Amino acid sequence: MASDTPVQTPPASSSPAGPDIRAVGDDADLFAAWIARIRTGFDAPPDGDPKEIPDRMAGMDLSRTVGVFEEGRCVATFRSYDQELTVPGGNAVRADAVTAVTVSSTHRRRGLLTRLMSDDLRAARERGDTVATLIAAEYLIYGRYGFGPAASTTTLEIDLFRAGFDPRRTGRPEDLGLSGSIRFAEAEEVRKVGPELHDRFRRLHPGTIDRDAFWWDRFTGVVRWSDDGPAPRHLLYTDAEGVPQGLASFTIDDAWAHGRPDNLLKVRSLIGASPEAERALWHHLCCYDWASRVSTGKRGPDDPVRGVLPDRRAARITDHWDFLWVRPLDTAAMLSSRSYRTEGELVVEVRDPMGLSGGRFLLTASPEGAECAPTDRSADLTLGVGTLAGLWLGDRSATLAQATGDLDEETPGAVVRADVLLGTGRRPWCADVF
Repeated sequence: MASDTPVQTPPASSSPAGPDIRAVGDDADLFAAWIARIRTGFDAPPDGDPKEIPDRMAGMDLSRTVGVFEEGRCVATFRSYDQELTVPGGNAVRADAVTAVTVSSTHRRRGLLTRLMSDDLRAARERGDTVATLIAAEYLIYGRYGFGPAASTTTLEIDLFRAGFDPRRTGRPEDLGLSGSIRFAEAEEVRKVGPELHDRFRRLHPGTIDRDAFWWDRFTGVVRWSDDGPAPRHLLYTDAEGVPQGLASFTIDDAWAHGRPDNLLKVRSLIGASPEAERALWHHLCCYDWASRVSTGKRGPDDPVRGVLPDRRAARITDHWDFLWVRPLDTAAMLSSRSYRTEGELVVEVRDPMGLSGGRFLLTASPEGAECAPTDRSADLTLGVGTLAGLWLGDRSATLAQATGDLDEETPGAVVRADVLLGTGRRPWCADVF
């Protein structure tokens, strides 16, 4: 499945001399060329296993899996699909998840991405999606389409020899005064109990996205591909009544130095439907036999993992970056979807160069709910759609946005009022790459 292998495509529908932009549909040859372009675009080996094509096709909405073809070769790719995004307060909004964006180095600066993105965002707006989302591989690309950073991610590495645990620790929940229990779970059990547990978990964490059946098939190995890494081990935390409340999945290497284990335990996923479950799982992993270090994987910037360490300096940040980007599509629906910490009103002037979600809006908020609608009242704040995304989920403060020149205060005191209204207890977190 080489990336430069031509596929047979009908003549271009838009212009005989121009690129042919089309959904791959159920054409396996077009899809194979599309996948090959993806692999090249993300610097993966260009050849893959053709036997995986049916499984890959089965996991996608092929009507929204788009390629740009020129002279029978795929030169650009784009895909979107339906997603749910949790907002402060526990509600979920409909999102247009954008992924698999590549343009061949031989075809850049020709407006291909602009055409693909514009068509997709306008279709999403017409479908009634509230926002669009993506994971930005490069910072400078997506701001011009109205996306803005909305949830960041932090990876920690914990030196267990310096963490200060009592050598007699067991790693059991009772060490923490908890009445639940932890045990290993096979992949089949994880596939059974994981989806319902994750649904409870994601309502607690703004920025979290849903995981569909295909995600769980991939994660638990029901569907495996040739470039998958080692299968993870799974730990299940259940409460005193035996109800699953937390799940941790991890891998551990096998490395020894000078007669001592020097193994790195890498967390693939850790979710908890209660603070107790999170704390119990982190404690157990930090007490894991023969592990000398724990890499937490991509966590929220306010993750409580440090709280289980006697010496919290044993955890150091190894990576921190903007992760989930959000693009408002329906400003009124966005602002009315989430909860607010207090009562108040705010008029925002939203600038949107693509004309999808701009205008002036009056937000009337309270802890019980909110309303938002277009208004003729004078604006309190003026900001772009990308800035609005970070304020909406709670990853950014209006005070900081004003300091960086991304927000203008039109009414004295409006910035402070916005921070009081929009603030959240924990910053948003998206656990999954998509």
